[in-house]
Amino acid sequence: MAHDEPVLTARAGRTAHLTLNRPRALNALTHPMVRTIDEALAAWQGDDDVTAVVISGAGDRGLCAGGDIRVIHEDTRTGAGASPAFWRDEYRLNVRIARYPKPYVALMDGIVMGGGVGVSAHGSVRIVTERSAVAMPETAIGLVPDVGGTYLLSRAPGELGTHLALTGQTIGAADALLCGLADHFVPSGRLDDLRAALAGPEVREAADIREIVRRYGTTAPEGRLDADREWIDACYTAGSVEEIIDRLLGSGEPAAKDAAETLLTRSPTALKATLVAVRRARRTATLEQVIDQEYRASCAALTFPDLQEGIRAQVIDKDRRPRWSPGELSEVTDADVARFSAPPPGGDLGLAAHPV
Repeated sequence: MAHDEPVLTARAGRTAHLTLNRPRALNALTHPMVRTIDEALAAWQGDDDVTAVVISGAGDRGLCAGGDIRVIHEDTRTGAGASPAFWRDEYRLNVRIARYPKPYVALMDGIVMGGGVGVSAHGSVRIVTERSAVAMPETAIGLVPDVGGTYLLSRAPGELGTHLALTGQTIGAADALLCGLADHFVPSGRLDDLRAALAGPEVREAADIREIVRRYGTTAPEGRLDADREWIDACYTAGSVEEIIDRLLGSGEPAAKDAAETLLTRSPTALKATLVAVRRARRTATLEQVIDQEYRASCAALTFPDLQEGIRAQVIDKDRRPRWSPGELSEVTDADVARFSAPPPGGDLGLAAHPV
């Protein structure tokens, strides 16, 4: 395969490799990339000569910064309808990864955000490094966390997932491990040796993969969230986003005040829809059911002005000054929030009824 392809596939020993190969775009996912990954995984699943799959990102900045949201911005501007088709395939890929019958080893080195979480944190062997920067920052652009993000975050200890879903806070290795988004810490300087070992002759079955990863793993540097659990759990159990912000501001903790100030910069509509989504995901049994709901929320976001405005402010013009509509939490109606749970015009994703 040509080295300028956006996804590189290779075999080394009994291990198959996927490399996201758009380093200038932080390996952001496009629709053709999603299809290529899915087709490769489907082929390797039935190949007895493949024991495991490893996914990594080209360049030295990260695995993947998410989906190519410039395309989504164009969709909101023109109404071309490309985004729902992309999400259908992307979300099906996320479920394939979660249900993959062979070890799926994700090297979550550097930036891993949004869609990057989707192609890594559902894997069975998830590796972070001291350079890992993991986040679901969707509320900053007027979206609800997707790619199974509400499922993953709803299962983090206490209210940590609610905090991360609403603020979009970026976390490092230790906090990713604490929240259940990763399994192992391997220093970045050992990743090349790990790759070589995974391609070596000792890999004969799935158990060999996990043993090799454990051999290269060590203890992650201390994170932040464990020390913040008390105020996070106390504040984020509130019944509304407004009350959460009031509790954060009144807690007396500088970090809580910072979180409140962050929330006040996010899309009010997306915040309210996200709180509902995370709490519903916590009560929902399967990833497929949650992703079906996320698909509804993503399609609904296309009909609100905040998605176009959020992407403009963060990615197009980069002025970081979105003008949300409505601009205040008090102006977001129950009917607005309910639209994020309604079936989209093109029909539901239907993963729960028809698994991948």
